[in-house]
Amino acid sequence: MKSTRAIALVANTRLPSERAQALQVVQSASAFARRGHATTIYYARRRERVELPAGTTLFQHYAVAPGVHPGLREVPCIDWIDALPRALQFWPARLQEWSFSRNAARSVSRECAGALVLSREIECARELVRDPRRDVFLEVHRVPGGATRRAWLLELAGAVRGLIAISGGVRDDLVALGLQRESITVEHDGFEAARFAAPITREAARRCLALDPHAPLVVYTGGLLDWKGVDELVDAARLIPEAQFVVAGGLADDVARLRSRADGLANVRIDGFQPPERVAVYLAAGDLGVVPNRSRPAIAARYTSPLKVFEAMAAGLPLVASDVPALRELLTDGVDAWLAPPDDAAGLAAVLRAALADASGRVARAQRFRARAPEHTWDARATRILDWMETRLR
Repeated sequence: MKSTRAIALVANTRLPSERAQALQVVQSASAFARRGHATTIYYARRRERVELPAGTTLFQHYAVAPGVHPGLREVPCIDWIDALPRALQFWPARLQEWSFSRNAARSVSRECAGALVLSREIECARELVRDPRRDVFLEVHRVPGGATRRAWLLELAGAVRGLIAISGGVRDDLVALGLQRESITVEHDGFEAARFAAPITREAARRCLALDPHAPLVVYTGGLLDWKGVDELVDAARLIPEAQFVVAGGLADDVARLRSRADGLANVRIDGFQPPERVAVYLAAGDLGVVPNRSRPAIAARYTSPLKVFEAMAAGLPLVASDVPALRELLTDGVDAWLAPPDDAAGLAAVLRAALADASGRVARAQRFRARAPEHTWDARATRILDWMETRLR
């Protein structure tokens, strides 16, 4: 984008957070700021917080390179979601979303006159487009299933300047709803180049993590929600006792559940949530990474754009991934990855075993994978988005 208009990025996330959404928001906003756009993140003030170590800034926590950073604006909201068990959180979550979106829209209107708005929230975008002079873009990470929010999305599509779909599956389902294909661009997630600028050796990474220096090692980094398929990964590990498996990530309840499933498996280690800068060490230690998504729901198979794929790309770690549409968009079986049947622990184990036995294949795939990395940095993504925005503003 030739102009350097300010950008207001609206995302209903807590900062910091143990969820990947927060990392995506901070690192993508930082890339806009590095492109010369004064950028402000409008995020939710939640009751439950993740405390940073003393002396660590949010940007250091997310391993953002020193220099120009976005501003941070915490938005109040009605929040009692975490006071209830997950089964009872639906309506409290809707109330939290509504109150955040209303307050964020008011803050943006008051503080960011003339700014471009990039909202991840349908409700907030609906508030902001009431002023036809405001340039609002919507970033869509999943197509809503409910009739009301789908109707809101259809209504909104004619008022925003354009939509950014996080995957081809999101774009295709938006088009199926009746949105114009030309109003949508697909931009997958990315990685922060600064996190991989000084790679650690495999041997040093294993020493750092107290891992066997010689055992074949499969690494999973990321969340542990059911649709991510990590339960199948644990079951696959039972069938490959000669290999070591390390899982890094997840919220406390999910970590406890997975440790219970892996109880008695000497070759499985579940390390729990790790600071973002530590993830690169896990990737450097591995012989293989794995992305074992399930085939359902749509977020698993069609909508996801996993950060772990791009971080493995940056680290040059070859992947075994589920053969689902969202991952086939990013990976080619036999070229830069191995694809395995989803929902099938035995099938996953067979592909993992074959990949671990194919040292030359891992080297070749890793080289081809890493060669693609420059196009998937947050900076490259930000440049493409800004250029596309300019075409939508003409």
